[in-house]
Amino acid sequence: MPLSIETKHLHPDIVILELTGKITMGNDCQQVEWTAKKLVNENRKKVIFDITNVTHLDSTGIGIIVTVAGQMKHAGGELRVAGANEHVDQILRMTNVHQIVGLHRDTSAAASNF
Repeated sequence: MPLSIETKHLHPDIVILELTGKITMGNDCQQVEWTAKKLVNENRKKVIFDITNVTHLDSTGIGIIVTVAGQMKHAGGELRVAGANEHVDQILRMTNVHQIVGLHRDTSAAASNF
């Protein structure tokens, strides 16, 4: 299944990128990075990756999350990740990504106190 990205907005200034499919090596994965870079350029500093419908994540996907988190932090913002299934959550914790970005059970929890 190719990766799809849908952008949603939470009042007043939070952007949610709903990712569906696999975050793995390929052009689809670059779209995530490009979309996040566009948000940084638009001065959008509160971003949540909703990965509820992500079925798999490889090293490229991990790299994208870490890269975007770094871009957000450099711009004075923050990236949060929400909705990881057990398999994806295990990958994120095993690779210590949870020490770089906040992992939340859902977008409501991620948006709380943002």
